[in-house]
Amino acid sequence: MPALPYAANALEPIIDQQTVEIHHDKHHATYVANLNAITKDYPELQAKSVDAVLADLNAVPEAIRTAVRNNGGGVANHNLYWDIMTPGGPAEPTGAIGDIVKSLGGYEDFKAKVIDAGLKRFGSGWAWLVLDAAGNPQIVSTANQDSPLSDGQKPLLALDVWEHAYYLKYQNRRADYLKAWWSVVNWEVIGSKL
Repeated sequence: MPALPYAANALEPIIDQQTVEIHHDKHHATYVANLNAITKDYPELQAKSVDAVLADLNAVPEAIRTAVRNNGGGVANHNLYWDIMTPGGPAEPTGAIGDIVKSLGGYEDFKAKVIDAGLKRFGSGWAWLVLDAAGNPQIVSTANQDSPLSDGQKPLLALDVWEHAYYLKYQNRRADYLKAWWSVVNWEVIGSKL
C-alpha cells in the first residue's frame, strides 16, 4: 500500500482531509488487501507489478481474472490518482505534457473534455488522459475500476469519479468536484510519466 506523497489535509480545500483518509486508508487499502488475498496462491502474479498484470489479463487464470481486474484496477487506478495530485502545483502543463494538452485543443478545451468524460460516466468510474498503443493522446472514460492498461493504453492522468472521491464535500455535485480538481493536479509528475 503506497503512502500518500503529501499529508492527508494537503489538498484542502479542494479535497478535504476526511475524504482523503477514507478514500486512501479504507477504499484503496481494501483493493490492495483483496488483490493480495486473491493472488496469494499465484506467485507468478505476485512477482509482477499490478500494471503488468492488468496489461495482460489473459495471462491471469480465468477463475480469478474478474476479481484481479476489479481489485487490481482499484490498486493501479488509485496509485496514479494519488500520485498526480499535489498542493500548489503548476497551474498549467508545460513541456512535452503541455504539447500533448495543446494537441487536444489547448488547456481549457482539454479540461472541458476531461470534465465531460467524467460527467458522462454513468455511475462509478474514471476519466483519463491516455496514450494509445501508437502513442497518440486520447481522453477516455472507464467504468468501475477498469484500467486503460487492460486496453493497451498508457494512463497519464486519472480522475476518480466514484462518489467516495467527492461525496463528503460535494454531495451530488460531481461537476463542482470535477471543475475544482484541476487546482491540485501535479503536471510535473504527469509529464514524468511520458
